[in-house]
Amino acid sequence: MTVEPLSSLDRSTLRERSLEALRTAITSGRYRPGDHLGEVELASHLGVSRGTVREALRHLQQEGLVTAGNRGMLRVNSLAPKEVRELFRVRAALEGLAAAELSASSGRAEAVTRLREALSRLADHGDFAARVEADLGFHLLLCQLSGNSMLVEAWRNLEGRIRVAIINREPDEAPPMMSRDRHSPIIDAIEKGDVSAAVAVVEEHMAAAAEHFADPHPAG
Repeated sequence: MTVEPLSSLDRSTLRERSLEALRTAITSGRYRPGDHLGEVELASHLGVSRGTVREALRHLQQEGLVTAGNRGMLRVNSLAPKEVRELFRVRAALEGLAAAELSASSGRAEAVTRLREALSRLADHGDFAARVEADLGFHLLLCQLSGNSMLVEAWRNLEGRIRVAIINREPDEAPPMMSRDRHSPIIDAIEKGDVSAAVAVVEEHMAAAAEHFADPHPAG
């Protein structure tokens, strides 16, 4: 009676670990936009079955990190410049709303404290994948602190494409948009309780990021 649940748990753990390994490989830049993701090769690398890899890839498709190309071949997703700009305009709307609600909230001081703690984890140098996680963690926290569950859900639905936009750039070109200096004005505006200023700062942040990530091969 106890064998089957243990077997199911093991399969679930393998699936989750495979999913995390593949997600990290993509978001760290090991696999670049457009790279083919073959089930046989990935299963061999991970030491799991093709079925486990297939489940993980299906989940990454739902996240927007992976897309089906010609003849159904799965590849790391890529975004056209127009899509990147559209993505960051939607982020500006969502995170601007979060900043506005926090600026007008009675719990503003506590939120500012937590955002500054998150900001402290944004190193200005070091491992690229860790910097990406710290950056996205800051923006997700901003949404979560608003207390608006629908806002958080909408942001989560964009997260895969946000990651794709970041890895569109070479790892050594993306970090300037993930520095502490670029994020601290958001917290400062919220701390002052200035709703319009907080929204404006977020919109400026996202507009600059959109232009930075829209062109993966800038001139010069």
